[in-house]
Amino acid sequence: MQRRDFIKYSAALGAMSVLPGWSKAAFAAAPQALPIPALLTPDAQSRIQLRAQAGTTAFAGKNAATWGYNGNLLGPAIKLRQGKAVTIEINNRLAEETTVHWHGLEVPGEVDGGPQGIIKPGGQRTVSFTPSQRAATCWFHPHQHAKTGHQVAMGLAGLVLIEDDESRMLRLPQQWGIDDVPVIVQDKRFNADGQIDYQLDIMSAAVGWFGDTLLANGAIYPRHAAPRGWLRLRLLNGCNARSLNFATSDKRPLYVIASDGGLLAEPVKVAELPMLPGERFEVLVETRDGKDFDLITLPVSQMGMAVAPFDKPQSVLHIQPLTVVASGELPDTLATMPSLPPLDGLTQRTLQLSMDPMLDMMGMQALQKKYGDQAMTGMAGHMDHGGMDHGGMNHGGHSVDFRHGNMINGKAFDMNTPAFAAAKGQYERWVISGEGDMMLHPFHIHGTQFRILSENGKPPAAHRAGWKDIVNVFGARSEVLVKFDYDAPKAQAYMAHCHLLEHEDTGMMLGFTV
Repeated sequence: MQRRDFIKYSAALGAMSVLPGWSKAAFAAAPQALPIPALLTPDAQSRIQLRAQAGTTAFAGKNAATWGYNGNLLGPAIKLRQGKAVTIEINNRLAEETTVHWHGLEVPGEVDGGPQGIIKPGGQRTVSFTPSQRAATCWFHPHQHAKTGHQVAMGLAGLVLIEDDESRMLRLPQQWGIDDVPVIVQDKRFNADGQIDYQLDIMSAAVGWFGDTLLANGAIYPRHAAPRGWLRLRLLNGCNARSLNFATSDKRPLYVIASDGGLLAEPVKVAELPMLPGERFEVLVETRDGKDFDLITLPVSQMGMAVAPFDKPQSVLHIQPLTVVASGELPDTLATMPSLPPLDGLTQRTLQLSMDPMLDMMGMQALQKKYGDQAMTGMAGHMDHGGMDHGGMNHGGHSVDFRHGNMINGKAFDMNTPAFAAAKGQYERWVISGEGDMMLHPFHIHGTQFRILSENGKPPAAHRAGWKDIVNVFGARSEVLVKFDYDAPKAQAYMAHCHLLEHEDTGMMLGFTV
């Protein structure tokens, strides 16, 4: 790009910055520029306004009904400071109930926004809290029981950025939307009319809802013009059920600097970065050579997820370096990571994840019937496909209530009965088991950032050994060290659940008090 073009681009960027967050996309030429969400900070009274609302968004030339916060699709990024109180007023302009959960934030149960924090249509909810945790990239999304998957699929999601003194001291890229870039990656499926085709049925209850179109910040294969040097990408896997495996088209490395709960001790160089639904990672990628490249996602061995076009690498975002030089750096060290405390004598809890066997079988049958054998990737040894009966909702005279077919410790979610009480301020060792169940479960715990002790029986990878709020559970046992520093009484209990949203919506969740 020539200097005059960069000046033109900069002027356009300045003009776009005064627009409501996601309407910036309207100014993008083909290929569309990556939409950058507005960065909201508390006003002089330490308040922020959010509206959940319906709108319309164009995908591939067709207008689809979508939902968003303060706009048509997705939402702003909310920037908070550690130790600074904030009050957020949430107005629900949708035609149905919703909630807003602060995913990854360590806040009291009364403001956490789980399924109890219902906001009626036309109603509002005001929450106040003071972030005390370290710098992190978190997010917010609905948590309406049995409808979380649908509401997220329609577009409700936004980022939360927490800053602290330690992060501000580092010379990381920090020009929002230029060299510090949010990338919310989601998949969608559309019907013949171009509308989002969401179904919670026997198949999605078993394997999750997934699509065939990949979006970055709500756009199909957008481009981003970045300064030369170090580019910071704040990645969120915002998919309902799809795991992603990020890489670059020219095999340049990714340097992971932060996970769900904040900065790692030092950067971790990776060629590929697998991400579960709901996970966040911050990466730096070097663009000093000035060469264009794509951020891509590689095929994943997971039931239903190798269906075309995802049986081949898929481009997520095109990166086009400019001639202007970036100012951010890749530090050798990032943050102080405390050593693990002694593990002897801790309270230990076991959470066994399971699926109704009939739901399991019928969901697999529906998946294979719709997509063929290609869809069964990742389920070797799970069952004998050769004798599958494609009978639908009734098999051998038995029916299944798929809305309560996923369980923890043999029980589907009960809003009114917390499973246990965790002690405030004390470490506990939680064992989350997927033994006997070959489905992938990205397991999320509210109210804390934990440390992974083991993941599917193995030590966590270096970039997963920092602060996390989602752990991989896939046919084995994973152990995490948790501690809760805030109250969560029965009426505002915290949740622990599979973050494959259709599993959560159909029972694989429990409440607990602190």
